[in-house]
Amino acid sequence: MNLPNKITLTRIFMIPVFVLFFFLDVVPFHYGIAAIIFALAACTDFIDGYIARKYKLVTNLGKFLDPIADKVLVSTAMILMLVMKDGVFQTLGVAANGVYIATAVCICVIMARELIISAFRQIAAVNGVVMAADKLGKFKTIFQDVAIFVIILAGGIGEITPVEYAVPWDMYALIGGLGLFAIATILTVWSGISYVVKNRKVLKDA
Repeated sequence: MNLPNKITLTRIFMIPVFVLFFFLDVVPFHYGIAAIIFALAACTDFIDGYIARKYKLVTNLGKFLDPIADKVLVSTAMILMLVMKDGVFQTLGVAANGVYIATAVCICVIMARELIISAFRQIAAVNGVVMAADKLGKFKTIFQDVAIFVIILAGGIGEITPVEYAVPWDMYALIGGLGLFAIATILTVWSGISYVVKNRKVLKDA
């Protein structure tokens, strides 16, 4: 097994550790630790791909593991974000429920897009069609990862911020993260439509 594949496996093994610290509320700053673990795991997605391409270490195992590791990590993190309703989201006051519902809808849209594109790629693979990576897809991945990191980190900031503290840094972090997540959702839909339109020949019968 080459280095890129080992890095990919490391990312997969980091997912349960991320989940553990997310729920391990007996540990101070557990949301913050979970956010850091998520960020490190997300970074390995770029590292293993870079090494594999630069040193020509692309393998079938890597092609299989890498997208699985990426999608499971991001999907898990987005689902866990919804668990934070009574913690982090309540800092938004009267707007909390509305923003929470909007975030849940965005998560559903993002996950639906990933399922659609995965099915699209499967059809392309069966027909022997090679589809180039889309730059929009890379941008949406970056925005998704950063947004998730900031939103979960906001929970960690809330854990260590005294109630009487004048500046609600956790709320500011949450608002910033939600703004990035909104952009990520737009990029996700845009990149998905663009990907299908550019490769629409895949859907045509011979």
